[in-house]
Amino acid sequence: MRTGECLRIPDPGSLIPAVLLPALVLLAGCGGWHFSCVGGGGGIAGGSDITFTATADAEVIARITVDCGACAWDKTGSEAVVLAITLDDRAPLHLPLVRSGEAEYRVLLGAVGAGGHVVVVDVEKNLTAPSVRDIGATLHSVEIDQIPVTDSTYQALSLAPFVYARPDTVGRFTDVPLLMWYESELTARGTRYRYSVVFSNEDGGTPADRLMATWGRTTDIEYVYSVEVDPNDVILSEDMQGPKHEILPFKGKREGQHPLLWVSTENNMVLDHGSTAVRYAPAPTAVDLKDASREVVMDANAWTYEVMTRELMREGKIVADAPTGQGTIPDPRRYVFLEGCGEAGNNALAVAVQVNDQWWSSDRGVTEYRIVRDGCFRAAIPLPGTASAGDVRAVRVQAFPRKDKPANTPSRFTRLNRVFALNERFEPGEDVLRWAGTAILRPGGTPFEMPVR
Repeated sequence: MRTGECLRIPDPGSLIPAVLLPALVLLAGCGGWHFSCVGGGGGIAGGSDITFTATADAEVIARITVDCGACAWDKTGSEAVVLAITLDDRAPLHLPLVRSGEAEYRVLLGAVGAGGHVVVVDVEKNLTAPSVRDIGATLHSVEIDQIPVTDSTYQALSLAPFVYARPDTVGRFTDVPLLMWYESELTARGTRYRYSVVFSNEDGGTPADRLMATWGRTTDIEYVYSVEVDPNDVILSEDMQGPKHEILPFKGKREGQHPLLWVSTENNMVLDHGSTAVRYAPAPTAVDLKDASREVVMDANAWTYEVMTRELMREGKIVADAPTGQGTIPDPRRYVFLEGCGEAGNNALAVAVQVNDQWWSSDRGVTEYRIVRDGCFRAAIPLPGTASAGDVRAVRVQAFPRKDKPANTPSRFTRLNRVFALNERFEPGEDVLRWAGTAILRPGGTPFEMPVR
């Protein structure tokens, strides 16, 4: 491999885009990939070395802009080209191009010391969908960001996990980690970081129609790892979410400071050991979830709704006018999404929207489709006919008794953060209603209604 004429290396700094590669065309070839620089030099056979210099210790993020026009996440055999990104002599990190067309992906490569380094962007031909192996993708740019030790985000980035694929997902384009984020909080001993992942789907566990009713999505969002560190950067405690949602101590291997986790169940729980070598490292971002649900991370990355939907299409789970209880749903663009906050307590909650003088409820008349958790939550309701979020005239929330809990305390509803639908590009639209206050909901009692004005 060699560096082509189209590479441009700027001066190093504390946060450095190291190399830009204008429009490199990736085509499968014997023994590797051929890169040709559009508007630059000739072809570059066998891959491309991207070199950069670090002036001090840093964490490195690669921002990769690539166009995979032939990739179709909803079409079996054409799902994605899979790239391998290698830093120096380390094991590669993998990047499925889950988005058709041009898109930017952020990959956390890990720690570097002062000196020269090499990043290689290549293809994992054996992991790439067969129909796109010989078509490839166009790599527009790779920018290397160095986050120095002095940066406020360095510690959180340096402790972020690398996530290895579940064995039965390798080569199957399912349950792929799309995003990672972290939350931080001060503790009596230092700082705790909590890392969560948005997976494209969940092969085991809750059916799609119940997921939409009680979570407002069919992606799988899971807490995977947390760590507490003292002011001297010493790790005090760390844990992970293991099978059956059990919180287990992490005792596994690390790459630098990065813990290595293996997805081990069909509902994407993790362990600190495993057998697969395919691994992912979406660069984590800091998120504050005060008075908000975890799904706001998807709202900020609207493309995740499209990937979610196209994976359901490929699996045959999108059915027009889908009935309840079959594990299928209408196109998510036919839904209205709602985010509320409160305390369900011993009760179950359901929300409903009024459209055409009729109420349409999130539980769809099924007890198991009600919300039974405190805090901020999402729900989604399929709308009738050609109705849209703009046709919603009111929203109401109601508490119901649960068979396994005493119905002796009310629920509290305190916020309606969002009421929106997805547009044709799967982007969340404008909210038609917001509300804040305190509504007391007695189980089996009168719903609390909020009109759209």
